[in-house]
Amino acid sequence: MLESALKEQLKGIFANLDANYIFDIQVAPGHESRQELLELLNDVADCSDKIKVQVKDSEGLKFTLLKNGQKTGINFRAVPNGHEFTSLLLAVLNADGKGKNFPDEAVCNRVKALNGPINITTYVSLTCTNCPDVVQTLNAMTTLNNQITNTTVDGAINQEEVESLKIQAVPSVYADGKLIHVGRGEFGELLSKLEEKYGVNENAVEKTVKTYDVIVLGGGPAGSSAAIYSARKGLQVAVVAEKIGGQVKETVGIENLISIPETTGSELADNLKTHMNRYPIDLLEHRKVEKVEVAGKDKIITTSTGETFIAPALIIATGASWRKLNIQGEAEHIGRGVAFCPHCDGPFYKGKHVAVVGGGNSGIEAAIDLAGICSKVTVLEFMDELKADQVLQEKAKSLPNVEIFTSSQTTEVIGNGEKVTGIRVKDRKTEKERIINLDGIFVQIGLAANSGIFRELVETNRPGEIVIDTHCRTNVPGIYAAGDVSTVPFKQIIISMGEGAKAALSAFEDRMRGVI
Repeated sequence: MLESALKEQLKGIFANLDANYIFDIQVAPGHESRQELLELLNDVADCSDKIKVQVKDSEGLKFTLLKNGQKTGINFRAVPNGHEFTSLLLAVLNADGKGKNFPDEAVCNRVKALNGPINITTYVSLTCTNCPDVVQTLNAMTTLNNQITNTTVDGAINQEEVESLKIQAVPSVYADGKLIHVGRGEFGELLSKLEEKYGVNENAVEKTVKTYDVIVLGGGPAGSSAAIYSARKGLQVAVVAEKIGGQVKETVGIENLISIPETTGSELADNLKTHMNRYPIDLLEHRKVEKVEVAGKDKIITTSTGETFIAPALIIATGASWRKLNIQGEAEHIGRGVAFCPHCDGPFYKGKHVAVVGGGNSGIEAAIDLAGICSKVTVLEFMDELKADQVLQEKAKSLPNVEIFTSSQTTEVIGNGEKVTGIRVKDRKTEKERIINLDGIFVQIGLAANSGIFRELVETNRPGEIVIDTHCRTNVPGIYAAGDVSTVPFKQIIISMGEGAKAALSAFEDRMRGVI
């Protein structure tokens, strides 16, 4: 199954394994995926004398990773190829204390302090690009806390189970039978949800206080740029972020970053992190800011990990998040017919009728993608004209199974409690309402500034953007804002990078002038 070149790579990856591992397989003799699973795991095991395979006849299909004969807590009810092949490899490396996806010590200690037992089941699709991040995060947690188990389930070979749970979006994460997460998820976000459900032994977590010259909140293009420019001035810099890359990480294709003809959001996020690591910048990822205070010239940041960071200069570059419709029925049906990622959740609607709410670039791109999967795609745009680039509009209009309605206000998501059955739409010109019967709704209406925690501290405008001057200064000395969270026009990667640099240079100038 695995090509010889890949096997040679795996031999290098597994060359330094310390423990002995077994893929403990339990599979029905007549299971349609039995041979595929055995071939895959035997090929992987052939790449290291530290990895063996043992097979037992049983019902269904499952395998457990054993370390020195003991269960690791990592299980797969799947044939982990496709996007999940990396999850299989990292499962072995993480169990051995290796792999690059472990967070820093403070976050690891939060995982170790989780109260257990915690039994997690993660439903995935092998075509989902966001599922591996969630699977790998939860598998890493099992190696940090032996009271956690994670079972990765491929919905394609466990269809009855997926249908009984009414799952319509992946990844879907269940903790002891309760749905706790759907869709994209970073380490810090998943940890917070587990902490909320199970609690933490706070006595086992050391509280720390650190001081810096500059603290940057956010690790996207603006935050990364601000951190690099500040570090190049010889300042002590910390980046506090939920994820390095920010919203960019969720972008599939990028073709307008000048001098880089084509890249992906994931690649750009990795490059931002690589660039920052060339400087003595403390990258404090997987943290959510819970409180910001000002005491004299000091800005005091408290995070979800219980840490406190202090600096005279604070650069807010927290970006923006997908905007929701905030209409009746939406919240109840997220993950059950209401979705935000056509790349991940589109396959659930193969041969079905879906709506895309939003006529900007993201909405029309989603419609084009979904048209290749779904029987019919209905685009609903609030304004009188589409906002997408002309080339995208022309492509969408050329597709026979795409229909577009402008001047259309979405007023209600209709469902039966288990799944979406329709959408209520009002024609803004005639005021007439109608119900469109369909199977799914993809919301693509732009972004909202991540400024909630700062609104009592600095001035914001009506949409929630932080008000800045031409130098990225806010109305509070020593606090700056850059990128999508601010009032800067045109939310573009290249603009955010420039704004981050500008904020850093303004902070340095204020430091030299004695303002901060």
